[in-house]
Amino acid sequence: MKATDTPPADVSGEHSPVDTTKPAPAGPGEKGREGTVLNVFSHGMLVLWAFMVAMPLLWAVMTSFKTDREIFTSPWSLPSSLQFGNWSRAWSQAHMSDYFLNTILVVGGSLIGTMVLGSMAAYVLARFEFPGNRFIYFLFIGGMSFPIILALVPLFYVMNNMGLLNTLHGLVLVYIAYSLPFTVFFMTAFFRTLPTSVAEAAFMDGASHTRTFFQVMLPMAKPGLISVGIFNFLGQWNQYMLPTVLNTDPDKKVLQQGLVQLAVSQGYKGDWSGLFAGLVMAMLPVLAAYIIFQRQVVAGLTAGALK
Repeated sequence: MKATDTPPADVSGEHSPVDTTKPAPAGPGEKGREGTVLNVFSHGMLVLWAFMVAMPLLWAVMTSFKTDREIFTSPWSLPSSLQFGNWSRAWSQAHMSDYFLNTILVVGGSLIGTMVLGSMAAYVLARFEFPGNRFIYFLFIGGMSFPIILALVPLFYVMNNMGLLNTLHGLVLVYIAYSLPFTVFFMTAFFRTLPTSVAEAAFMDGASHTRTFFQVMLPMAKPGLISVGIFNFLGQWNQYMLPTVLNTDPDKKVLQQGLVQLAVSQGYKGDWSGLFAGLVMAMLPVLAAYIIFQRQVVAGLTAGALK
């Protein structure tokens, strides 16, 4: 009789019970420790990120009140005395006031045109079904992926043939075309989240499509308009490539061109203190716009997810 590997059966004829117990779940103390570690890590990363973003801004503001000598000899120390003359020199002698005016005219006109045309196109694409609806929508999305640098040469010749080179209204039209794809994409998704019953009630009361859009649907889309308006404002205010190629008139340069000219205007003897003052001037409108409308930006970005 050969030996086998199976254990002998119990004498009583009953098999030994199998241990099927599961490991005990983690107690509330262990979960609390894991949550504390995760919170400390996430808050630490946020503090580090905030420091990395705020430190260059604060350093630029501090440097704008220094002399050129202090900028190179003690770049990280506080200024010995506040040099407000840097700001006045950059504003007057470096013609920052003219650059500011040109930028406000171009960005203001293009922002209004982008928001009006983009919201109208997005409303039609989101609310009405017609042949070619999806094709037009994806055409706008395709415009977002097209690099603007590839269109500079043909755009230059088109603007030249139309007599729009070195003109502020020509830049306005180019900025509108540059910002429309993202505006239509963003607002189309936002209009789809709005209730259709309000528009149907307006139609039943005798309102036309134009009146329904401007008096009913557009006010309801205010959070989305503010959000996409902030993004367009940032992109158009900081635009440098398009005006550099399409606008070479010294009297019609925008702010970003003026800053570059301020940096290289005096060759090896650059006005570094005036340059930092001009940089801070260029940052202030952007920071003010975001600080004022930050709640609306967050509300607009999350409105579609809260439906």
